[in-house]
Amino acid sequence: MTVEITHHEADGQYEIAVDGETAGHTEARVEGDVVVFPHTVIDERFEGQGLASQLVAHALDDVRSQGKKVRATCSYVKHYIEKHPEYQDLLAG
Repeated sequence: MTVEITHHEADGQYEIAVDGETAGHTEARVEGDVVVFPHTVIDERFEGQGLASQLVAHALDDVRSQGKKVRATCSYVKHYIEKHPEYQDLLAG
C-alpha cells in the first residue's frame, strides 16, 4: 500500500491517496499567520487504517515548517492535537 499526501494550496486542503486513489482530505484555510482546520474526511472505504492520523500529522508538520499557527475547529484535528502534546505549541492563542 502506497500512501501519498499532497497539499493543494489553491483548493485549501491536504489530500491523502492510497495506491493513487483519493482516500480523504483535511481542509486548511490560511488566515494570515493562522491555518484553520475546519473539517477532515476519510472515505468510508479507507476508514480504520490510520489515514486520518497520517494526514493530520503531515498537515501540522507542514504548518510548523511555514512558521504558522493552527486553529483547530475540526473535532478530529482538535482531538489529535490534544493526544499529541508535541503539536500543542502550534495552537493559536
